[in-house]
Amino acid sequence: MMKKLASTLGLLLFLATLSFSQKIAYVDVSKILENLGEYNKAQEDLEKIAAQWRQEIAQDYDVIKGLYNRYQAEQVLLSDEQRKQREDEIMEKEKDVREKQKVKFGPDGDLFKKRQELVQPIQDKVYGAIESYANENAFDFIFDKGSSAGIIFSNPRYDKTDDILKQLGAKK
Repeated sequence: MMKKLASTLGLLLFLATLSFSQKIAYVDVSKILENLGEYNKAQEDLEKIAAQWRQEIAQDYDVIKGLYNRYQAEQVLLSDEQRKQREDEIMEKEKDVREKQKVKFGPDGDLFKKRQELVQPIQDKVYGAIESYANENAFDFIFDKGSSAGIIFSNPRYDKTDDILKQLGAKK
């Protein structure tokens, strides 16, 4: 009798823990992206654009170097006003090239915008597929193994942010 009661209690306890368990999985988003032809094509396109811009900037610096070398060679023959004019011209060209570099490669530059234009739709498609998979297979959380992004899908019923805000007396 005692054995039967213990096994019944054990079974009930096991079933109770199953009902409270959460389904968790992980994916490697980097590996997924690397295996998508459209992502690789977008990366190649971005690299071609960046290489072209780097080449243009290098050519601009070559022009500046040529101006500087010519200035050095002719400096003794120039008047003070001509020297100042040439120096100002060289400095202005350097400033323009640095600005061009910033516009092309800066944090909010053209390359960043082009990357968002080409890659963001692919990433959205991948995250949509992950969310769909999670919903279809009743996963509560899916983590990204390959990055520090952490959770890439979570069942909203586990978000207790509002409960904590309420407990703290904060207004939403």
